[in-house]
Amino acid sequence: MILTRYKVQNFKSVKDSGWITCSDVTTLVGVNEAGKSNLLLALWKLNPVSGGKIDILHDAPVSRLTTIRNETETTPFITAEFEVSHVDMSTIIDEYGAELTAIDSVEVTRYFDGHYTVSYPNGTPQLIVDNKEDDSDSENDENDEEPQEEILDLNKLTQVIVNQIPKFVYYSNYGNLSTRLYLPHVTTWLKGGNVDGIEKSEEQIRTMRVLFKFVNLQPEEIKELGSDPKDIVAKRHGYNTRTTYQPTAEDIKNAEKSKEERTILLQSAGSLLTTEFADWWKQGDYKFRFNADGDYFTIWVSDSKRPDEVRLDQRSTGLQWFISFFLTFLVESKYQHKNAILLLDEAGLTLHPKAQKDLSKFFNSLSQENQIIHTTHSPFIVDTNNIDRCKVVYVDADGYTVASANLRDSDDKLNEQSIYAVHAALGLSVSDILFQGCKPIIVEGPSDQIYLSAIKQVLIANKKFSPKEECIFVPSGGVRGIQGVVSLLGGKQGKLPIVIVDSDKSGRDAKTKLTSGLYKDCKDSILEVSSFRDVDNAEVEDLIPIEFLKKGIGKLFENIDEDEDQFEDVYDESKPIIPQIEEFAKSNGIELEHGYKVQLAK
Repeated sequence: MILTRYKVQNFKSVKDSGWITCSDVTTLVGVNEAGKSNLLLALWKLNPVSGGKIDILHDAPVSRLTTIRNETETTPFITAEFEVSHVDMSTIIDEYGAELTAIDSVEVTRYFDGHYTVSYPNGTPQLIVDNKEDDSDSENDENDEEPQEEILDLNKLTQVIVNQIPKFVYYSNYGNLSTRLYLPHVTTWLKGGNVDGIEKSEEQIRTMRVLFKFVNLQPEEIKELGSDPKDIVAKRHGYNTRTTYQPTAEDIKNAEKSKEERTILLQSAGSLLTTEFADWWKQGDYKFRFNADGDYFTIWVSDSKRPDEVRLDQRSTGLQWFISFFLTFLVESKYQHKNAILLLDEAGLTLHPKAQKDLSKFFNSLSQENQIIHTTHSPFIVDTNNIDRCKVVYVDADGYTVASANLRDSDDKLNEQSIYAVHAALGLSVSDILFQGCKPIIVEGPSDQIYLSAIKQVLIANKKFSPKEECIFVPSGGVRGIQGVVSLLGGKQGKLPIVIVDSDKSGRDAKTKLTSGLYKDCKDSILEVSSFRDVDNAEVEDLIPIEFLKKGIGKLFENIDEDEDQFEDVYDESKPIIPQIEEFAKSNGIELEHGYKVQLAK
């Protein structure tokens, strides 16, 4: 069955959400505290794969709790409409045990006491009864009893329908993989046990489970295949020591064969992960290798920029998150949750914006097997090619959560930011079009933009520079805005744009922050002015010869008498020019206007 729409009532912050239409992928957008999660939780509790127990104390709206707790059997909290296919109909008939007229859609409602009701928007189905008389029967005898009419058992049909609706899987936390695992501990955790002194969250254990499912080996099997010949002999003879019996040549040969088998199996799994992961993660061409050494299992990763292998936990948290997320959905959607509807709460918020866009594409792929409903307030996860999938979630005038397909419904003072993620996503889409065929280069401010654009034009005019694509210098509003502008503009083929920073303290600090985070894998894309002008604390102005700046500087200090020292008389070309201009102004009692650097550049 396909979920076509649903509505939530009387649940946490929701009085009546209104109908929420659903596609292969449905995106609920809104600000924090708008109630997006509640719209997923209620739907999850319609038919959860696991968990999802109705908790009247915490699920009912606080303002109506005293009433609802006494009316649980008459108070619904979730209604969902499903499209019924011909295959679904055949299954329903088989399970009911009699022929029925066709059903093309059903509405399933669940109440706080846990029971379900089913309604049929296009009319209640009827039993199909064969009324043909048997030719051998004699003519009607007045003493014959009237044949009993078969009656549709609606209670039975309701149970059959409920058994056929999809299961719902709710995800809110995704535990990053532990990339160096002690196999005996893993075996204990996966069997539901505890290890003294070491705590693992349910999410971490879950990702371990899917990892070994993907490898197609159990941790105890990996450990066993790598056993030392002496351990094999000691185990066979029931001794705790390894010295009583020595392994035979055949024991050694068998152990070598087992270790080789383990190595080949792990190599195969690593190659498979590398290939499948490359289809979704576009931030680099990563190679994964699974390795087992004694009782330890490790995940190693490398890429073309950093070919030396390191453990996965030493790479970015974004990569760790995405690989954990990828494995969880790749494995669980194929096995435990095949055909289930996936409810994803704020997925991917720790990812770099380009990776968030990849996540949006990942949803489209997953939706081929599983319908997806997810919440977000990030513009990078909004699919602008399918903006009709977005539903705005906001708080109405009475303080209740409401959802709407009309993205303008939240356009009021109370909810003016609810649809910001969609507006921002559309803005990003427009910027992508505007910057097609261009090479954006991020600079600190508009004065830098003016200088560098002028230099570019002079070089082109003198045929010393022939760019294959237009270079556009984009001001970021200061070093603090660089990361935000980078996120907005991104780069071609997943590459981050070049950034030019001053070599003053704020510029150097910005470079350090970027190269230790966002630009960790492409440090050469951060250009510092001092690399082009050998002056401590150099700024873009120091790239310009003083003779080109004389006129503008003269305007700044035109009120200084001719018989007094002029700026060019005290200028020291071995030092950055901007601090000298500001010091000269101060010593002469002149207050420079805000934005004077832009006027000077012009």
